[in-house]
Amino acid sequence: MIDIKLIRENKEMVKENIKKKFQDEKLPLVDEVYEFDEKWREARKKADDLRNEKNRMAKEIGTLMGQGKKEEAEQMKNQVRQMNEEIEKLEVNEEEYQKEITKRMMVIPNIIDDSVPIGKDDTENVENERFGEPVVPDYEIPYHAQIMESFNGWDKDAAGRTSGNGFYYLIGDIARLHSAMLSYARDFMIEKGFTYCIPPFMIRSDVVTGVMSFAEMDAMMYKIEGEDLYLIGTSEHSMIGKFKDQILKEESLPITMTSYSPCFRKEVGAHGIEERGIYRVHQFEKQEMIVLCEPEESMTWYEKMWQFTVELFRNLDIPVRTLECCSGDLADLKVKSCDVEAWSPRQQKYFEVGSCSNLGDAQARRLGIRTKKNGETYFVHTLNNTVLASSRAMIALLENNYQKDGSVKIPKVLQPYMGGLEVLVPKNK
Repeated sequence: MIDIKLIRENKEMVKENIKKKFQDEKLPLVDEVYEFDEKWREARKKADDLRNEKNRMAKEIGTLMGQGKKEEAEQMKNQVRQMNEEIEKLEVNEEEYQKEITKRMMVIPNIIDDSVPIGKDDTENVENERFGEPVVPDYEIPYHAQIMESFNGWDKDAAGRTSGNGFYYLIGDIARLHSAMLSYARDFMIEKGFTYCIPPFMIRSDVVTGVMSFAEMDAMMYKIEGEDLYLIGTSEHSMIGKFKDQILKEESLPITMTSYSPCFRKEVGAHGIEERGIYRVHQFEKQEMIVLCEPEESMTWYEKMWQFTVELFRNLDIPVRTLECCSGDLADLKVKSCDVEAWSPRQQKYFEVGSCSNLGDAQARRLGIRTKKNGETYFVHTLNNTVLASSRAMIALLENNYQKDGSVKIPKVLQPYMGGLEVLVPKNK
């Protein structure tokens, strides 16, 4: 949610930002907010003026009563009662106007950074940089589900019976490899100075609407029937929510945390859950990082955060690239975002394994997360980035470390988490 001062002082700039995001249907909202805000300010001024007049008259009534002028005092009391009725009406109007303002402000997109490329959708995202040489071996790389099956490492059919499509069992060495990646990602971030946290896996609706747009919520979140609780789609949701309605001490910033959680996603609009693999599923696990910082530091942290993910994947012997998200591909709360994509030697292309986002003060404004400096209270900036999402990282690791004989090399950084194993040998060929 943007600062309403932007609409009061520069409506055209806000409208131009909406156009850059190719959301012209939202343009009327800016004028509507401006008009409701004028009505709100007018009602508030009238109410304040009446309160001041009422206070003045209350003192005068006391003086009149002290002078024994009861009749004049009673007349003035009647005027005060009428003022109270008018103030109550104005307060109701203020509340209604504020509701209308908030309803519209919640869907007006955040102001994007000047460096964001302009484009309609993800097909116009821009490659930034590649890290590691993408290799296509002279032997065939099987589909990742087949690789896991060769190790007796997963069971999609059983998960279908217990839970339905989009779920899976991981078994044996594959399950162990899955846990090893997450453990390594946790320790990697701790070594970078981030504080480790395991957050709640369910959050209330006021936190959900604080951290994401309504469109994202509808497409992603599972709601707990009969309760004001949602299953998290990523631990960023509850991690940022941790600081809701807090005034953070200046000396505590930046707050840098890394969190583990399972993630639950409806994947609405995904054209059906892929039947065979784990690329797009309803449940996976993830190591995340979040930062809360001073506004002037947020872009510096943005650059640091995506570089951490690149470093981690290179340590797993996986080539990656970064892709700058264009204006039309940015979620409404984001100022700037990039995807980290891993190389798929089987498909001979890159695919998304993580995303790094600077949200400016949008989440902080919705959730009331502030800090205080030199007597001034203001909103902090929030950022989030995927360290490692288990299912997609598993695909990238298996494909890039698959050997001609069907074995899979275990990257050196994971070997301590695998009991010293250097290679996984298939059980079925």
